[in-house]
Amino acid sequence: MNNFGFLRVEELNLPLARADGWFWSQSNESEPRLSEKHMSAMTHRSNRAFSLIELVVVVVILGIIGAIAIPRMSRGAAGAADSALIADLAVLRNAIALYETEHQGTFPTQAAFAAELTTYTDIDGNTNATKTGAFIYGPYLRAVPKLKVGSNKGSSAVAAAGGGAEGWLYNETTGVIVVNLAGTETDASGTAYNSY
Repeated sequence: MNNFGFLRVEELNLPLARADGWFWSQSNESEPRLSEKHMSAMTHRSNRAFSLIELVVVVVILGIIGAIAIPRMSRGAAGAADSALIADLAVLRNAIALYETEHQGTFPTQAAFAAELTTYTDIDGNTNATKTGAFIYGPYLRAVPKLKVGSNKGSSAVAAAGGGAEGWLYNETTGVIVVNLAGTETDASGTAYNSY
């Protein structure tokens, strides 16, 4: 004890810390030892690891999920293109029907199909890039959609008769539009694209 009645640090027999994490005891031990705090942290850390069986179970589960999901996703791309084709046909058919309604029962002509559906028109079907007093109808489409499936994929051209590389076949007297693909080109369920 010192003159004030307090104990000196050496009299408490506490471990002394070093910068490398080891502690020296006040006793006469010559070897450094880990504190109890560090020992319990190391023991706790080893209890948190995964066993080999747990890792194998996780890998097997991931394999099963992959075996189920990958074939479904690969079929999804073809199904998406088929759905896009159905949607494009619906958009084209609705645009043709609206044009017919606004033009007193007249369908767009095959020769000016894209222009008549993507620009402003007058009652007679004449086209103009801007809306004016006479050109008050349309536009019905931003652009004629490109065909998304089959041998003519990527074409947005419209033809009156099949056999070419055009994407769409259009009959200007009936207003019917279909894809320009052979009957042998079918979707995943076996339905011919030209029957959509």
